[in-house]
Amino acid sequence: MEGCSFLRRYLPGRTTLLRAAVILNPVKVPEDFQSIVDVALTKHDFTNTLWLETAEDDPGISMAKRAIEETVDLVVVAGGDGTVRVVCAELAGTAIPIAVLPVGTGNLLARNLDISLDLEIALVEVLGGTERRIDSVQVEGDELGTDRFVVMAGLGLDAAIIADAPDELKKRVGWAAYIVSTLKNLNHPFVTVEITIDDRRPFTRRARTAVIGNVGTLQANIPLLPDARPDDDLIDLVVLAPRRLTHWPRLVLSLVAKSVQEGRHIERFTGRTIRLRTPTPVRRQLDGDEIPEGTTLTASVDPAALVVRVP
Repeated sequence: MEGCSFLRRYLPGRTTLLRAAVILNPVKVPEDFQSIVDVALTKHDFTNTLWLETAEDDPGISMAKRAIEETVDLVVVAGGDGTVRVVCAELAGTAIPIAVLPVGTGNLLARNLDISLDLEIALVEVLGGTERRIDSVQVEGDELGTDRFVVMAGLGLDAAIIADAPDELKKRVGWAAYIVSTLKNLNHPFVTVEITIDDRRPFTRRARTAVIGNVGTLQANIPLLPDARPDDDLIDLVVLAPRRLTHWPRLVLSLVAKSVQEGRHIERFTGRTIRLRTPTPVRRQLDGDEIPEGTTLTASVDPAALVVRVP
């Protein structure tokens, strides 16, 4: 579906000034955020900007819907990975471009789109850059309903690390708080996972964690899913299954050093639809947000559903 604003931006001889909506999490942005962004938008011919703050009981759903109703030419989203996920879910299929600003802890979508983690540099890059279509991922599961993600969804250890990273520590040290949580959870119990990829026969693995990704790079540029691309019409799955604590150092080293063979504790798969099922409820996450425990996650790629601004 091509929105009116998408067409208006490319009409020859257009005299209409551009309008942006800025959806921000007020807890995440710096004090001078609005003035910095307003100056940058003005330089790129945006006027009468719509400023929309998320709330504790609404991480961006109604704000994104308001932006769509106003037929803005651009949506700027500034918040954590959860805010970015919610806004991108609402904008999927609208053709309204999204500019992601890195003000959260993980900033995983920005990292994977090669957007600078410096706010002012990122503004220059996304406002002066180009548009790129990327995939969105539809996800379903028990206790979840239907939702979307743009980065990664996972269960087991992956979700435990996210849930157990203290908020206060994240405020002080940023993404390094996840390292503390990882060390705390290294002995997370195994999860028995039945995996179904597209129409292939299901198979079972005992794993510490299983992660489905639309993109592949974590904080510190760790390539958890090195072949994942946000615009390849596919999603990727990694299954991590170190048997003992002593297996973790080699596993981690194999993720960051291409010269080290990965070994039998890592498996990777690719498909258009990936279904994970466990015999008992386990911890789960979507784009860094913990969701209710459950037994299923089914992810299906929605090709080229999002338009994003990139350097």
